Amino acid sequence: MALGKETTRQRMINIMYLVLLAMLALNVSDTILDAFKNINDSLETSRSNVNNSVEQLFMAFENTKLKEEPERARPIYEKAKKARAIVGELNEYINSLKGEFEKQGGGYDESTGDLSQRDNMDIAPGLMVNQKKGTELKEKINSTREKLLALLDEKERGAVTFSLVANDPEKRVNGKKRWEDINFGDGTPLTAAMAILTKIQADAQNAESDVVKRILGKMDQAVVNLDQFAAVAVAPTSYLIQGQPYTAEVFLTAYDSKSDPSISVNGSALQVANGKGTYSINTSKEGAFTWTGIVKVKQTDGTIKEYRTPEQRYQVARPSAVVSPDKMNVLYIGVDNPLSVSAPGTPADKIKVSMSGGSLSGANGKYVARVSSAGTAKISVVTEVAPGKMQTLSSTDFRVKRIPDPIAKFGGKSGGTMPSVALKAQNAVFASLDNFDFDAKFSITKFTMIIAKPRADAVVLSTTGNSLSGAMKTALSGIGPGTRVIFDNIIAVGPDGSPRQLNAVALSAN
Repeated sequence: MALGKETTRQRMINIMYLVLLAMLALNVSDTILDAFKNINDSLETSRSNVNNSVEQLFMAFENTKLKEEPERARPIYEKAKKARAIVGELNEYINSLKGEFEKQGGGYDESTGDLSQRDNMDIAPGLMVNQKKGTELKEKINSTREKLLALLDEKERGAVTFSLVANDPEKRVNGKKRWEDINFGDGTPLTAAMAILTKIQADAQNAESDVVKRILGKMDQAVVNLDQFAAVAVAPTSYLIQGQPYTAEVFLTAYDSKSDPSISVNGSALQVANGKGTYSINTSKEGAFTWTGIVKVKQTDGTIKEYRTPEQRYQVARPSAVVSPDKMNVLYIGVDNPLSVSAPGTPADKIKVSMSGGSLSGANGKYVARVSSAGTAKISVVTEVAPGKMQTLSSTDFRVKRIPDPIAKFGGKSGGTMPSVALKAQNAVFASLDNFDFDAKFSITKFTMIIAKPRADAVVLSTTGNSLSGAMKTALSGIGPGTRVIFDNIIAVGPDGSPRQLNAVALSAN
């Protein structure tokens, strides 16, 4: 524009120039704007799927490792929860920016399903660049990345490839040097800025998923402390039937796999393979026997260090009884646990089987154990060696556990996407106990259904039993693509009679 006093004509030209600029700013193709909206919707679905996956990881860990090995699992579990909290802070901040976009953009337009001012190119630069919210976001992204990496071991940090990063480019992009200018600067439609924020949230949740998997996976790694060494002898049994060979493995718990140690038992050298020596002798005589193993390891300075096992004892005796579960090495509450009892060389009518911590039924070597509370159950086998004189052949402890929690499913799925037509065709929630050897059924006693349509208030309905109520069926019949259907507060009762809260089932209609 010219300096000084302007003529009427010049003012008119200036006004027309401003109008033209405004028209150019508004001249963003609806096709492009729709594409940004579709990308945003796809990213939101991806976020939901990743979030459900992480929830399932935590639930599985809580129901298994955290209950079975609480002392070891608790620190790992808390570290994984910390990763979730770190990403949650970033997610909250981004949601606040989205809320400001929505407020300044006039809310959502029902006809497009997008922001009313989705083509506005001033809101995003104004908030993110002029008010420096983009700089704050960049700092929070990089801070979140560093905090997540800090939860991993140094070796693991080099193996992860997070897309969660916000760095200024080395070279200018379209004349822009800063990350916030490239993503939210001049010429950025509001709907595009919203999609970028959703992408950052998706990147954050993918990073969270990667870190949580690596942290929780520590439970499945062997716990080895290589600065401590101890000689170990492992024998399948120390009580044998006369005539059976006695076999034991003698090995060092931590060693250099490239140099096998020298191992001997009672002065006799053993053959060594992969750091282990196998000790095997005949058991032709009855009685009690002892032996000691010696492991010699060459040190880095050339010296030999010797490790000696504790004295090992074994007994060779006549045939005795054996109690073994037919299916698993534990007894489960509320179901029949088949057991086989055998005592080679002892008449069946001379054997008596009893149980503490439960009840036992059956005869002739085949029994069924029933237990009612978690802990330990003991099964004892005795025989009559003389009139009125009983001798214990074996006394075996079994772990007593609850039946694992089943997985809640709707339409055969525990989460993910499902055609809206298929969703409408279902009428019940089921509890599925996969990969469990016993015949155990769970019944759903109550659940809540939540229907969240895009840009509409969620509908929350509850019922008893496993079938959809009339109101639920009516609500479900009105869903369409993009609707989320969630089943939560699912309670199931199994053979043991105890109520279980099952996993939530989150489905997206397509």
